[in-house]
Amino acid sequence: MTFTLYHHGSSVCAAKVRFAMDEKGLDWDGVYIDILKGEQFDPEYLKLNPKGVVPTLVHDGTVIPDSTVIVEYLDQIAPDSSVHPTDPWERAQARYWTKAVDEDLHPACGAVTFVCSHRHTVLKNLGPEGVKAFLASTPPMSVTSNWKDLKDSYTRHGFDAPGAADKVRLYDSYLQKMETALQGRDWLVGNRFSIADIAMTPYVNRLAMMSMRGMWEGGRLPNVETWFARIEARPNFRKCLIDWVPEDLTNDLRENGAKSWPEVAKILEIEI
Repeated sequence: MTFTLYHHGSSVCAAKVRFAMDEKGLDWDGVYIDILKGEQFDPEYLKLNPKGVVPTLVHDGTVIPDSTVIVEYLDQIAPDSSVHPTDPWERAQARYWTKAVDEDLHPACGAVTFVCSHRHTVLKNLGPEGVKAFLASTPPMSVTSNWKDLKDSYTRHGFDAPGAADKVRLYDSYLQKMETALQGRDWLVGNRFSIADIAMTPYVNRLAMMSMRGMWEGGRLPNVETWFARIEARPNFRKCLIDWVPEDLTNDLRENGAKSWPEVAKILEIEI
């Protein structure tokens, strides 16, 4: 089997697939798509992924977009290393997490990331005309059915964009749900590392990379704090989630996030 993964360092969805493939011991070749320069809107890439997002997996010529679908597909063709629980009830619980990621957390992450960091990177690197072209190239149906308009608003207006604060609160609500699920256990489902943990890892890591560990550290969410410490200690964490992020983007996420943290803390009523 040959796998080609179209991905980017800052994409939480691409990180999820890299993490899952490494857990499954699957080798892959990569095509790096710089989503902050708009390479995902290249007509040839849009033939593979009409939503203009990453990741996209090509397996022996078969094209599979969407990270959740990709991981489920990989477990079907390589079931011996499945990252989904085998117990039907536990599998259902894991699916609740992946479903929540797709429906709620991923759009919230896109909003928070653009408001807190990516907007500054795009505005700095592309210039007025480049930003205009970047925003205009987004397909109307992408991360959400109205992502084109939302990304435009988040990029231009930051925290003043309509609904931006609500996305911060929604993001935090999933950390709260994790805190409850992790009570008395090491992992989110069945006390065994699974797709639920793989799916949530990039989203917690995104906050960490944006200097926002205060959302769970300092005694606020101790179960999440110890869970993430276990995640960071896994031998494949760094190579799947950290090393693919270019140094300049890592710096942007850290520095822009640190500047945005007081506003996030204010929204969540966290004392800093």
